[in-house]
Amino acid sequence: MSLTLLFLGPLEDVAGGPDMVLDVAEPLSLARIAERLAPGLAVAIGAPKVRIALNGNLVAAGEVLAGNGDELAFLPPVSGG
Repeated sequence: MSLTLLFLGPLEDVAGGPDMVLDVAEPLSLARIAERLAPGLAVAIGAPKVRIALNGNLVAAGEVLAGNGDELAFLPPVSGG
């Protein structure tokens, strides 16, 4: 059973790639997911301005409960001109 994490923009650099697959036995909260990541990445995805999409729908960090077959995307703030 697997959960796919997607990292966009600068988060991809912190993660070391655009995606990561975690083996999961049950749905996990964002805090439980962060426990399985490198400390720097866990801090980066928990930043206040990072948005989270669960299966393509924006959700609040406290609403994350992701498990087998789910896709969790982390979207950093966009800037530019």
